[in-house]
Amino acid sequence: MNSATLSRHWSQVVTLGLSLSLLAACNGNQTQTDTEASGPGTVTILGVVVGEQQDRLEAALAPFEAETGITVLYEGTDAFATLLPVRVESGDAPDIAMFPQPGLMADFAEAGQLVPVDTALDPADLQVAYAQDWLDLATIDDQLYGVWLRASVKSLVWYNPQEFEAAGYAIPTTWDEMIALSDQIVADGNTPWCLGMESGDATGWVGTDWVEDIMLRTAGPEVYDQWITNEIPFDSEPVRNAFERFGEIVLNPDYISGGTVGAISTPFGDSIRGLFTDPPRCYLHRQANFIASFLPETVVPGETVAVFPLPGINPEFGTPVLVAGDVFAMFNDTPEAQALMAYLATPEPHEIWASLGGFISPHEAVGLEVYPDQVTRQQAEILADAEIVRFDASDMMPGVVGTGTFWSGIVDYVGGQDLDRVLANIDDSWPN
Repeated sequence: MNSATLSRHWSQVVTLGLSLSLLAACNGNQTQTDTEASGPGTVTILGVVVGEQQDRLEAALAPFEAETGITVLYEGTDAFATLLPVRVESGDAPDIAMFPQPGLMADFAEAGQLVPVDTALDPADLQVAYAQDWLDLATIDDQLYGVWLRASVKSLVWYNPQEFEAAGYAIPTTWDEMIALSDQIVADGNTPWCLGMESGDATGWVGTDWVEDIMLRTAGPEVYDQWITNEIPFDSEPVRNAFERFGEIVLNPDYISGGTVGAISTPFGDSIRGLFTDPPRCYLHRQANFIASFLPETVVPGETVAVFPLPGINPEFGTPVLVAGDVFAMFNDTPEAQALMAYLATPEPHEIWASLGGFISPHEAVGLEVYPDQVTRQQAEILADAEIVRFDASDMMPGVVGTGTFWSGIVDYVGGQDLDRVLANIDDSWPN
């Protein structure tokens, strides 16, 4: 991709930022704390990234600070969806928010509380930098509000190549081949799948990811989009079929390490470890790229762990990719916030974070060579080559459903509750 236009914007941003920095330095009537909190030359961000990944985000933002003199004050929280509305309501909105859920961003945009990106960037330039699916996810009422930084590729199956080779297993390319492989593993006296759904207050999201992936592979993207907006209910044939397909795996006592009790009670970050025990507790694990953060230290990417795309079901829809990600949007239309939004649209922060690991970029200009290992490069390539990309449905639905009854309903289903009742309960919770 030719990113000359974005680079030109960035050179203008540097000039702007240096001017702002000089202005802040000359303002001797404010203390350093006051200046950093609200004065010129600063920009505040509220986001969900904490811990090691926060360090990597801050490394990706460091060139912006160095080249502009603008100070970035990032605040990470694992209570983002609760904290942000309180901050906005009290008049203490951050300059920029790092949204993990486009649906939540849309709520603020529809309330007139966000600033469209065309104050900082020409949307036509972003059309060159991002695939249309990503732009659509950041567009509300025909206005583009967000700039994407991080993507999560969810439609992955993890396995141990050494164990596969020792057992004589081949990577499946269709859903039927994957089920046949699972049956072969059972016939060999082993367990095919590890699956862990426990995640504290978010328990259940692992199961909803399975249903979403199956919906894309059986009903296709148009029906998937109708499902997200409640144009078709949960108690409809396409959704019911997706639950039942998931049930063919998770409810099969021969398929899941620990059975349904293990699936519900095993922390999602621990479940992949079954691939690396001696002997293996399982041979297959479907999970997003971020599960790499939970791999044992002894695991070697490409040698003892690898991935393949979750296979397709209906040939008409190929092999869709389910994604999640983080999108930046502005609450305060300041020169500093505009400058940072322009920087985030350039390849530089994407390439820095990608090189540090645990990150995949949706930016079209980021080449595979920047990723630190073979497995991460493969994940980025799967995303880049995907013809159908859709965002995690539970993150797009109203919170009471997507992160409420859908999450709890999938736990009830795995726990043995009748599917009719589960689907009816979710439908009844949908806001009028």
